[in-house]
Amino acid sequence: MRKLDTREPDFRARLHELHDWDANNDPAVEDRVREILAAVREQGDQAVLAYTRRFDGLDLQEAAALEIPPAQWDAALASLPPSDREALLLAAHRVRSYHQHQRMETWTYTEADGTVLGQRVLPLSRVGIYVPGGKAAYPSSVLMNAIPAQVAGVPEIIMTVPTPQGQINPWVLAAAAVCGVSRMFTIGGAQAVAALAYGTASIPAVDKIVGPGNIYVATAKRMVFGRVGIDMIAGPSEILVISDGSADPQWLAWDLLSQAEHDELAQSILIGWDDAHLEAVAAAVEEALGELDRAPIARKSWTERGAVIRVRDRAEACAIANSIAPEHLELAVADPEDWLPEIENAGAIFMGIHSCEALGDYLAGPNHVLPTGGSARFSSALGVYDFVKRSSLIHASPAGAGTLGAVAERLASAEGLTAHARSAACRSKAHR
Repeated sequence: MRKLDTREPDFRARLHELHDWDANNDPAVEDRVREILAAVREQGDQAVLAYTRRFDGLDLQEAAALEIPPAQWDAALASLPPSDREALLLAAHRVRSYHQHQRMETWTYTEADGTVLGQRVLPLSRVGIYVPGGKAAYPSSVLMNAIPAQVAGVPEIIMTVPTPQGQINPWVLAAAAVCGVSRMFTIGGAQAVAALAYGTASIPAVDKIVGPGNIYVATAKRMVFGRVGIDMIAGPSEILVISDGSADPQWLAWDLLSQAEHDELAQSILIGWDDAHLEAVAAAVEEALGELDRAPIARKSWTERGAVIRVRDRAEACAIANSIAPEHLELAVADPEDWLPEIENAGAIFMGIHSCEALGDYLAGPNHVLPTGGSARFSSALGVYDFVKRSSLIHASPAGAGTLGAVAERLASAEGLTAHARSAACRSKAHR
């Protein structure tokens, strides 16, 4: 765990070293993924079966066995204890309610000469959602990826989830049963991305692939972009906590570790100006590590990627947060609304000491698929708008074509595009 101080002369260099790091850039991984993509594209189901046998230890003889039937999802939902089932249904309800506010509408307006302009919004026809299933099972990822697609009106949602040694988490199956998934396949890794992008005899090709995964999944998504759409290139999870010293150090320790326990490459950062408070939180983290089921993962993350940054004041705290542009930003301060105007870059902002990041992961409502690696500077959380396409509408009236055509003719002539100019001119002259 690094300790940084803005008063130190090498602070900027150390800060740059802390967060200027690309976990998804590995030439050896790229070569391996390129090979997998090519094999699935050329050999289809046979390549998928071979890679599933090799990487997941799941020896299936026929491609039909890759699909998990809906009856199995329903059985998993029914098998959950009532309190667990109610928790899952409540989370789904809250996520759906939030995303319904993101719906986009078709609209038009009419100009004075009768020309009609507008935008038509339609859902994508088929999307693929990738749900991680390696080091942990994530039913919450099913909800966060499938529900906004369902709200957008996507008619077909194809889900893939790796099942090492054939182990299928019942929570993941139950989540699929409550949030509009159409079909589910027991595959993961780059081979799942390839199957979704190119299609096989058993697995349909999709228009867009969404959902987080490991470096192989992220690299595969980057390589198939253009053939299909993707949501983002997701890196390891991140949390940045700004504390004014008013929060219980133990609360903040759990918040920091809530990301560290995801992955050894996850990053947890604490920023503040109260030395005693920062030390108390760091000590609480060390104590809490001993209570985690995934302690080795969390300890490696905290030791190698975590940091405590001492700043002079609030202005420095906000400036550093904006520079890092974290996936999750917790404002563990007394008056978070007062701070909000100073925050520009963050995937999700958790305001006040009661708004822990874990609430956002599961059921607060906003999506937990968020930009990582500083990409919150230019991208946003997954939402309904990621599952629609927008077409511009242009219906020129005769009068509009006459007026606009003359101007378009001049502009096209200036660019030396004769056909453009004459195309516009014949409309404008017809109205004179």
